[in-house]
Amino acid sequence: MNWKRTLTVVPLSAALLLPTATAFADDHGDHGGDGNSMENAPTVSSPAADLRATLDQYLSEHAYLAVFTMQKGIDGSEDFDQIAGALQQNTEDLTAAIESVYGEEAGSMFQEMWENHIGFFVDYVTATAEGDEAGREEALTQLDGYRADFSEFLEGATDERLEAGALAEGLQMHVDQLVWAFDQYNEGDFDSAYDNIRESIHHMYGVSKGLSTAIVDQFDEDFEGSMADTPAADLRSDLNYLFSEHAGLAVTTMQKGIDGAEDFEAAAGALNDNTEGLTEAISGVYGEEAGDAFNEQWSEHIDFFVDYVTATAEEDEAGQQEALDNLAGYRDTFSQFLSDATENRLEAGALADGLQMHVDQLVAAFDSYEAGDYETTYENVREAYGHMFGVGEMMSGAIVDQFPENFESGMPSEMPRTGLGGTSEAAGQTPWYLYSIAVILLASAVVFMTRRPKVQQ
Repeated sequence: MNWKRTLTVVPLSAALLLPTATAFADDHGDHGGDGNSMENAPTVSSPAADLRATLDQYLSEHAYLAVFTMQKGIDGSEDFDQIAGALQQNTEDLTAAIESVYGEEAGSMFQEMWENHIGFFVDYVTATAEGDEAGREEALTQLDGYRADFSEFLEGATDERLEAGALAEGLQMHVDQLVWAFDQYNEGDFDSAYDNIRESIHHMYGVSKGLSTAIVDQFDEDFEGSMADTPAADLRSDLNYLFSEHAGLAVTTMQKGIDGAEDFEAAAGALNDNTEGLTEAISGVYGEEAGDAFNEQWSEHIDFFVDYVTATAEEDEAGQQEALDNLAGYRDTFSQFLSDATENRLEAGALADGLQMHVDQLVAAFDSYEAGDYETTYENVREAYGHMFGVGEMMSGAIVDQFPENFESGMPSEMPRTGLGGTSEAAGQTPWYLYSIAVILLASAVVFMTRRPKVQQ
């Protein structure tokens, strides 16, 4: 089928350009463009960057929900229908985004192909559960056909700004990562499974960068001269990844903990690796001591969530309350040192409210899961995941406003030719603009170590 001829492109809807809602306020700087003048100062909040952030959220959430839906499927978990429902809701959000750019006909095409590819993953899980090797191969064959059709669809929709052959390579990576993560989980190789889970989530940020850049180029008049691929937008996207992955892995680790799952240690290890992603930025600039200081205080708030899970398993209400009290103390202290570190660009009271929302969402997701109210669980899981994109916008906005000289490039940042092959930074390297985060986090660690009250254990 010639997708290009079947698409009717419509004017870009404002619906896709709405930034993610957040409890964190950033009143500093002008958010109108991406140039170097006072009127067009570097910014993380522009129409193009907002589009990229929207796609960051929905595409990465797809990978996160897909891989754990496959786990729940092979395990025969009671909450399979509810997590599969959350994955379907994610599909509907993505479809609405496509419709807002390319119209209802294209949205319908997208939804049909997207739902089919999810169905092929379900077929793969079902065949694996039944020991049906031919069924597994058939599912992979169907995924290969989807890969070719969907690549042609995107090439046509973007007027060949994205090239079908290269797109197909990127989509094959997506398929491979999810299949590998599932196979390794099923075989009990949990460390490798979670390595691929993290890679599959991170890979989708390359997808959103490439797709948003193509859309902005295609409909440049709708984006007020802004660009999706600037250093400031890259910083926002990287923080979107780190913060949302933290929320997603925290939810998963808490579920695995209360279930006594065999892969609990691997899930907790992936959550720790997420923490290391921030710690390395500090250690690489300021040395191990500063990195250790940050690692200690960030890891401690994760430990409070683990304490809550442990107390729940032991039916220790006093222990649950102590964990919540410790999280409240962390919230207040963490909010104040971020406010100080950013020279009040982040206001402590608003920060504290936002951090309380983060705590409430994770605790509500866990409590409802433990109680068997899975519909509520996955409503809170999606809210917790989406909330962190507001945190990413807030933090990156403060950093860019505080260190504008590091983000003054009016040129696009480097991006893959396909837009679907992952991020532009080589694996294992810290992007240069993340060093600005280290400045804030180091100052934060110093404030934390000097102001933090003693916590009664």
